[in-house]
Amino acid sequence: MKEKYFRYSLITLIVLFGWMIFNGLWAFVNGLLGAFTVYMLVRNQMIRLTEKRKMNKVIAAILVLLEVAVCLFVPVYLIFSILIGRIQDINIDVSELIATVRHFIRLIDQKTGYDVLSASNIDNMTGYLTASLQFIISQISSLIVTTVVIIFLLYFMLINNKAMEAYFLDLLPFTDENRHEIVEKINVMVRSNALGIPLLAVIQGIVAITGYWAAGVPSPVMFGLATGFATIIPIVGTGIVWVPIVIYLALTGNWIATVGLFAYCVIILTNIDNIIRFILQKKMADTHPLITVFGVILGLKFFGFWGIIFGPLLLSMFFLLLDIFKKEYLNKAK
Repeated sequence: MKEKYFRYSLITLIVLFGWMIFNGLWAFVNGLLGAFTVYMLVRNQMIRLTEKRKMNKVIAAILVLLEVAVCLFVPVYLIFSILIGRIQDINIDVSELIATVRHFIRLIDQKTGYDVLSASNIDNMTGYLTASLQFIISQISSLIVTTVVIIFLLYFMLINNKAMEAYFLDLLPFTDENRHEIVEKINVMVRSNALGIPLLAVIQGIVAITGYWAAGVPSPVMFGLATGFATIIPIVGTGIVWVPIVIYLALTGNWIATVGLFAYCVIILTNIDNIIRFILQKKMADTHPLITVFGVILGLKFFGFWGIIFGPLLLSMFFLLLDIFKKEYLNKAK
């Protein structure tokens, strides 16, 4: 009885303190998930540098961190350079801009009879604009904090990689066979999502830029980049970008471009999104398409951006644990 008391008291204290720590540090969960994702991608490099090349752990960790920084910041720098370059090329004429907006509003009113400038719509637009600005500021702040946390945690994860992995492996309440299966599943899922999703975004962006350029859409590169980023959003995906563009072309009366771009997006852009997404997941991780779709929806709700990686992993782990329970307990009980 005394041993049981100590055991359950210890478990209770661990759960209580764990909940308090987890709840208090939830703001940094994206940094933790990001560090774990990057660690899974670069751990083999760290092992090669320290074990095969006999390099000092600190120097090896710094080299890996420099590689990670280049891979993270160079694409971001190139994207912002393109966007800033497009903005600088724009010659802003306030009177012409106002005239264009009025023309667009008149088109909507003439074609649909909808009054964009009604009092209720102006109030709604003001609220949406304020909320959007607050969201952008919060996301920028969160991105900075997440990046710092990723670099900070990743350094210590690389330095103590063997001890850390051994410690967490010992904590897993499974047999050696099941433990190996779970670790392998996590590794494959994280790598497939972390590598496959950026690849999908690049392919989608190129396909979208081609269609926008052929239809005569202004700034096709900028809208193509936005389409690439929109691929991470489940179900609706790229439609968030190309549907408003098609509507704009229809309102301007350019029906050839409207029909052509609509057909291109429905037949090619949307299907390439789905086909490549499912092929990559099936090829790299043998993941069922439904786990990918619903996993991303679940992950975005709980983890934000990193949910596109950890959402499908969460669902896959759930079904893997069910399978382990079935094999270890239900099948043996028969």
